[in-house]
Amino acid sequence: MNVLITGSEGFIGSHLAEALVRKGHNVKALVLYNSFNSWGWLEQIDKNILKNIEVITGDVRDEYLIRKIIKKRIDVVINLAALIGIPYSYRASKSYLDTNVYGLLNILNACKDFGIKKIIHTSTSEVYGTPKIIPITESHPVSGQSPYAASKIAADQLALSYEKSFNLPVTVLRPFNTFGPRQSARAIIPTIITQILRSNTLKLGSLFPTRDLTYVEDTVAGFINSINNKKNIGEIINIGSGFEISIKKLSEIISKLMNKKIIIKSHKERIRPKNSEVKRLLASTKKAKKIINWKPKYSGKKGFEHGLKKTIHWFSKKENLKFYKTNIFND
Repeated sequence: MNVLITGSEGFIGSHLAEALVRKGHNVKALVLYNSFNSWGWLEQIDKNILKNIEVITGDVRDEYLIRKIIKKRIDVVINLAALIGIPYSYRASKSYLDTNVYGLLNILNACKDFGIKKIIHTSTSEVYGTPKIIPITESHPVSGQSPYAASKIAADQLALSYEKSFNLPVTVLRPFNTFGPRQSARAIIPTIITQILRSNTLKLGSLFPTRDLTYVEDTVAGFINSINNKKNIGEIINIGSGFEISIKKLSEIISKLMNKKIIIKSHKERIRPKNSEVKRLLASTKKAKKIINWKPKYSGKKGFEHGLKKTIHWFSKKENLKFYKTNIFND
């Protein structure tokens, strides 16, 4: 199929573009235009794969450009374009609405006008806030505990409203804390790994929250399973590992796998405002198994540690770390 990926230059987007080409799909990759002419992580994928991807520089906030791209023989649109750093959302909230909501609006209107066969919109487990029930099912109420989460709630509802109002074939996938090679240094696992590579002292925020950390290969499989599926239209589907771990325990496991003793120190800048911290995240994936025939390969503690080893191996290569400013706090 002819697939357009927005946000293709990012962590998940680059892995997804790579996987789709290997599956035989024709991929167009929208990359946020910048003066460095950088294609982000797409530049680091297999060169034989990259040459089969049509890269387009632009911005989802540009309505005219989005219409122009989608008009040209696109079957499926996968929207991964988003501002995602939670700390930065406290300082620049409007920019999150501009990209995460109004950017999506441009995509939905173009898809509606040009008869796209499928739109897969990417949500986030952050929309649930601190849960009332564990594990978290898709029917759990949402709670925006950060401007980022609030923008994603708005985007999810906007996407679903177009399915109800205009019969647009929309699916909302809701990944839980994806991790793996090429992830941004703002995320917790790259933060821990890169700090341990540099020192035996870890500067972290809150240690008590728990997360459902899902290896990127599993997340990508969830997207691929959703493409040729009509049962998931109008549905929200969790993509998670079903394994829960605290930040403190995570730090201990990573340090053990890296064979290094660590000292953990609290870093004020990394601590969210008290009422903004999401205390637990643990996915129910029953719906994903039932509707899109998906379940995590990297499941349980054993599967999680297997994904961690692969991630540590990638970050331990000096040539990969040159893309990271590991000595400063990254919003």
